[in-house]
Amino acid sequence: MARKKELRRHEKMAKYVIQAKRGAPPGGAYSQGWRAGDFVFISGTGPIDPIHGGLVGDSIEQQAEQTIDNIVAILEADGASLRDVVKVHVHLSDTSLFARYNAVYARRFSSPYPARTTVGSNLGHTPGMLIEIDCVAYSMKKTGPRPVPGAKKKTKKKASRRNK
Repeated sequence: MARKKELRRHEKMAKYVIQAKRGAPPGGAYSQGWRAGDFVFISGTGPIDPIHGGLVGDSIEQQAEQTIDNIVAILEADGASLRDVVKVHVHLSDTSLFARYNAVYARRFSSPYPARTTVGSNLGHTPGMLIEIDCVAYSMKKTGPRPVPGAKKKTKKKASRRNK
């Protein structure tokens, strides 16, 4: 009995890719985000312009703003927001930028703040990039899973009744 309930719970859990036109396009073999049940996972994103694909801003403040804008776009594409974020991982090209980046972060996120880890990283894969952020949000989906394009809709057949 317990096994059946566990199986039913897993059947109901939605798992699908999130793709946002307003967010920075992936720069490699990864998705912008995934929903798995009530959790939304956002891949590392940086200060990339979603339209032109180029780096935005020279200062950490400008880059932090654009990076968070990109995260917001991906979250909103699946009905979540910054208020739903529970864990953030931040990579700075230089840890001496922490105080300036943190001022932007504190203004964009609200209390109670998500759990956060900030580390220094080599972001040389994109020359001039000062910041990259990934995060996890907890957001209960208000609608069912997205339909798969081209999939046929299942319909229940009515059982025929025989005259007795």
